[in-house]
Amino acid sequence: MKNKIVENLKKIIGSDWVTNEFSQIQNYLTDETEALIRLHPEEDCILVKPSSPEEISSILKYANSILMPVVPRGGGTGVCGGAVPIKSSIILSLERLNKIIELDEKNLMITVEAGATLADLLESLNKQDNLFFPIHPGDEGAQIGGMVMENAGGTKAVKHGIMRNHVKSLEVVLPTGEIVTLGGKLIKNNMGYDLLHMMIGSEGTLGIITKVTLKLYAKSDYTGTLLVSFDNRRDACDSVPKILQEGITPLAVEYMDRPISKKAAEHLGTTWPADKGSVDLMFMLDGKTEDELYSSSEKIVEICEQHNAVDSIIAESSKEQKKLLDIRSNAYTPFKDHVADGLDMAVPPSSVPDFFDDITSLAEKYNTSIPAVGHIADGNIHNFILSVNGKLPSYYEEFKQEMYKIALKYGGTITAEHGTGKTRKKYMPLQFTKREIEIMKGIKKAFDPNGILNPGTIID
Repeated sequence: MKNKIVENLKKIIGSDWVTNEFSQIQNYLTDETEALIRLHPEEDCILVKPSSPEEISSILKYANSILMPVVPRGGGTGVCGGAVPIKSSIILSLERLNKIIELDEKNLMITVEAGATLADLLESLNKQDNLFFPIHPGDEGAQIGGMVMENAGGTKAVKHGIMRNHVKSLEVVLPTGEIVTLGGKLIKNNMGYDLLHMMIGSEGTLGIITKVTLKLYAKSDYTGTLLVSFDNRRDACDSVPKILQEGITPLAVEYMDRPISKKAAEHLGTTWPADKGSVDLMFMLDGKTEDELYSSSEKIVEICEQHNAVDSIIAESSKEQKKLLDIRSNAYTPFKDHVADGLDMAVPPSSVPDFFDDITSLAEKYNTSIPAVGHIADGNIHNFILSVNGKLPSYYEEFKQEMYKIALKYGGTITAEHGTGKTRKKYMPLQFTKREIEIMKGIKKAFDPNGILNPGTIID
């Protein structure tokens, strides 16, 4: 049976782009989920690499006819098992759809194929001087289609929001094989239900994205990075709303516990520039003029000092700014071998201090520590549950659920960036009512009546 399926798929896209040899598919079976909670993939799969929406359409129509699951595959940078096959499946890689189609400077938009990576997009924009794309989840190997399906965030969300804020149009192959275009190069569009935004963040369960049109922004002439240190978390947290209330909107406000920033720097063979204090806030700023940039920096330092800041350092050169951002982007790596699970809860920004206090008390209850970094101005905190002797701690499940309940208590969410995937879907009843989950199942059924597309992700 499997050989017949392979041969039929080869007829659709060519023999060079279909394989069921394990040696060729093993790198497509997992993602970046932490090793201790990583799903064991189903290895009996077929890998296909189509080159067009029409080929994808034919594959999906064939998969429906034999009721075989199809798992869309991007760059494999997800961390919640969303692209991991748990049944014998057709793994559909988008890597051949990697073209930059159009840079539309007049409309400040760029159109790319879904398999183009963030690195491809940034390289294209670097060839001209006046436009940029703000979303950077930390790994430039992420594919644009995957970033849309995951509704990626990262730094710069304070000023520019998340992926959802920048997607103007999608070309999508629906699970039943129809090719549709959602949205367009429009500022306003109020016709019918908003299927475009329903597709964003759907994690490859409602359709396969093949083309994306993104909104771009004018580059600022001046940028700077400001590092401010505090002796405790609450003072650092309390300073951020005051800064925003002053009308200062940084590109990003990043929080780091000092042990994390020092280890991240050491791992890169450099040093963290701040000595005083125990926690740091990193402000990424831009301005139309140098005076505007310095004025914002001075006001931020003034407000932080009113909240007991103990030191401040400004990185003016692009080299100094890159050094700080590289260290922040490397925050997870030194802990990777000791992290059982990396959580990405979010709460309303004003609740971050109380959230931190409750998480700290919870860690004390379990006699452990919870290193933290995060996009503090948008309330998104990454907390690491540490392993014990290389294994999941005995209290892992109970501990994690208590952390989730703390976030939900403050009107927060279990996941702000990483997605639901396959590893977090069982916690959905903590956040949603039974009726809400039933509606989600109904949406899935409407898009994918045979349930073939990425089964086991978000909704069973």
